[in-house]
Amino acid sequence: MCRLLAALGSPEQIYSASRQQLRDIVPDAVASAIASGPDPEQQAMISAWLLQPGNHLLTLADACYPQSLLDIPNPPPLLYAKGRLELLKMPSIAVVGSRNASPQGEKNAEDFAAALSRQGVCIVSGMALGIDGAAHKGALQVGGATVAVVGTGLDIVYPARHRALAHQIAEQGLIISEFALGTPSRAQNFPRRNRIISGLSQGCLVVEASLQSGSLITARLAAEQGREVFAIPGSIHSPHAKGCHQLIKQGAKLVESTQDIFEEMKMFPKPIPDAIDTVQPAGSVHDPLLEALGYDPVSLDTLAARSGLTTERLSAMLLVLELEGKVTSLPGGRFQRIA
Repeated sequence: MCRLLAALGSPEQIYSASRQQLRDIVPDAVASAIASGPDPEQQAMISAWLLQPGNHLLTLADACYPQSLLDIPNPPPLLYAKGRLELLKMPSIAVVGSRNASPQGEKNAEDFAAALSRQGVCIVSGMALGIDGAAHKGALQVGGATVAVVGTGLDIVYPARHRALAHQIAEQGLIISEFALGTPSRAQNFPRRNRIISGLSQGCLVVEASLQSGSLITARLAAEQGREVFAIPGSIHSPHAKGCHQLIKQGAKLVESTQDIFEEMKMFPKPIPDAIDTVQPAGSVHDPLLEALGYDPVSLDTLAARSGLTTERLSAMLLVLELEGKVTSLPGGRFQRIA
C-alpha cells in the first residue's frame, strides 16, 4: 500500500487505477484484489465494528496516526485500534521477552513496567504469554498506560487465556493491529507485528529471552529503526538469559534499574499521580523511608517500627527503590540503602 500511495498519490487514485497500472507497482495478486473492489461483507463488518464505543480505524493521513510509525521504513497503512488513542502520543518503552518465561522473569517484567509507568512512560508490548502479559499487567496495576500490539484482527483475542487482560487493556489502555477483522492467529503475523511494537517506542527492553525468542526480532528491528535497545542480564546457566546476554554483547545497554534506561535515553521522567492506592513515585514519600533505612542493613520488621508503615506497604515501596537503584536487598530479608 505504501508503494501504491507513493506512486499514485491517494487512495482514490489507487482504486481508480487500471489493473495494469497496479501490476506495474505491486504483485499481480494484490493488483487483482484491489481492482476487484472492496469486499461488501468485509465493509459491513468494519462499519458495524466502528459503531462500537472505543473502536477506531486510522490511516496514514489521520492526525492520530503515530508519527513514530510514519518514520519507519514500512508503516502499516491501516491501524485498527480499540481504546485510548491519546496513548499513542506518550513517551513509550517496549517491554518484551520470552513466552516461556521463568517466574523471576515475569516478576522483573511486571516490576519494571510498573516502575516505568509511575514515571509517565507508556508500556508497549505484544499481549503474548510470559513477559508481554506481565509487562501489561505491571502497567495496569499502577494505573499506568499500556499499548498492546496484536497479531490478529481486533475481534479475536489471542491467546485465549488473556481474554480478561485484553478487556482490561481495551478499557484502560489501547489495543492496535494492522490486520483486518477476522484475521486469525498465524505464525507469520507475529514477526510482522514486531516492527510496530518497536516502531511505537523510543526504546526496547528485553527482559528475558532464549536464543530462539521472537523478542530478539523486536530488538533487531528496534536497532534498525534507530531505537535504543536494553537487556536485563541473568544467570550464565539459564537458557532464558542467553538471548539477553547476546544482545548485550552486540551493544545493548545492560539494565539493572529504570535509572539505567532514563540515563541512556536522556529522558527526564515525569511521575504521574497514583490512580490506585499503591507505591508513590520517588520524592517526598520515599525520602523519609530512605532516612529510616540509614546506611546499615536493616530488617523489614525494624524498618516497620522506625517508619510506622505496614510490612506490606514497605515491601512495595522498597521494590520501587530497588528498581531505581537506591536500595539493595540482602540475604536474610534485610535491606540496605546504596544511594
